[in-house]
Amino acid sequence: MILLPCPWCGPRNVAEFGYVGEAGPRPDPASAGPEEWRGYLYGRANPCGWVAESWYHRMGCRRYISVERHTLSNEVRPLATEGAGR
Repeated sequence: MILLPCPWCGPRNVAEFGYVGEAGPRPDPASAGPEEWRGYLYGRANPCGWVAESWYHRMGCRRYISVERHTLSNEVRPLATEGAGR
């Protein structure tokens, strides 16, 4: 079982959350072309190691959290900036 550290509700089961995706910079809507948007929306790096992710606490406080998750062991640790959603 994976426990996600919600700063408002405490550690909770991952089943209470909705996965938003890997955290990353959003392209500039004024200058980004279709290829850049496609990569942002559908492309994932999927590395082996620590990845910054955003999650939505849909069955709790209904806030976004940012965590780092190790993709091999599923170990989770909070990021320094909390509440940063996509």
